[in-house]
Amino acid sequence: MNEEEKKFALALNEIQDVGIVSIKKLLSKFGSFRNIFNADIDAISSVEGVGIERARRIRNFNEWNKIEKLIEECEKKDIRIYTLMDKDYPKNLREIYDPPVVLFCRGEIIQEDKFGIAVVGSRKMTEYGRRVTEKIAAELALMGICIVSGLARGIDSTAHGAALDRDGRTIAVLGSGVCNIYPPENKRLADRIIQRGAIISEFHPYEPPKKENFPRRNRIISGMTIGTVVTEATLNSGALITSSFALEQGREVFAVPGNITSKNSEGTNYLIKKGAKLVSSVEDILEEIMPFIPSLKDTIKEQEAAPAVILKEDEKAVFDILEEPLNLDEILIKTGLNISNLVDIILKLEIKGLIIKREGRYVRRN
Repeated sequence: MNEEEKKFALALNEIQDVGIVSIKKLLSKFGSFRNIFNADIDAISSVEGVGIERARRIRNFNEWNKIEKLIEECEKKDIRIYTLMDKDYPKNLREIYDPPVVLFCRGEIIQEDKFGIAVVGSRKMTEYGRRVTEKIAAELALMGICIVSGLARGIDSTAHGAALDRDGRTIAVLGSGVCNIYPPENKRLADRIIQRGAIISEFHPYEPPKKENFPRRNRIISGMTIGTVVTEATLNSGALITSSFALEQGREVFAVPGNITSKNSEGTNYLIKKGAKLVSSVEDILEEIMPFIPSLKDTIKEQEAAPAVILKEDEKAVFDILEEPLNLDEILIKTGLNISNLVDIILKLEIKGLIIKREGRYVRRN
């Protein structure tokens, strides 16, 4: 898209009370942002839901200096501007009912990101939530699947970090501007994400985090992806809002079951009762998304044929005794390791794809 067309898109996005659905209808009639501004008031107002007052606001828009400054600031800060009419605008997001007219982006969105999976959950995660999130996000990233989340504390940050630690791609969708990272302690994580993916927002680059922004950004998290995984969440968690958007958008919803006495698992257990696919391993996700990703079968075959993984001494000790299925207590007794070390070793072996948990017992993968 040429710079002039981008300018008209930003201007239309600024006009009060001209919503996304109305803008989509205007684009459908006039074909471009520029043509909307060049049309007469009668033609604009004739579009369903627009009316004479909104048409006047479009025709009388005069804050072009503000738009020029915004474009200059984005260029200075190396912020990409994707508009709804750009060929590089995220394909899945364009298909939802109310896609953002403009996306501000630090980093880069690539074609393969359309096969992304959202991994979301509670800000106040438990150790269980951390472990399952790391495992799922890491294994998906190793399959070449982009992990999309919201950069929030807890599950979101863990999902981004797990993808990056496996040299995978990840995208963070913000409820603030891309130059106003929230929470502030995630600035370093945001910098890492920019190098291996993107941070994006529909809000102005320096927009502060506002309570009302976060439900809006959740529709983007689900809209960017082919499915949403909720790993741990309370009943009032924003992650359940994201899963609701995913259902409305016709995307897959997955949930990790948890302890029935834990508030942090009430949300995921509720989703499973309502029909979300139960996830006990990454294979549960892969079998559902395989039809959407033609290259996934080849990736799985390559990983199965990959050279043997070199194990550290303590990892090898655990791996060697798992010729037969053992539960955690049995592994503790046989290895003599302490529980915290053993939990970390098991997680690493699971992430490396060497062991799997079946019916409460760990065993080597076939």
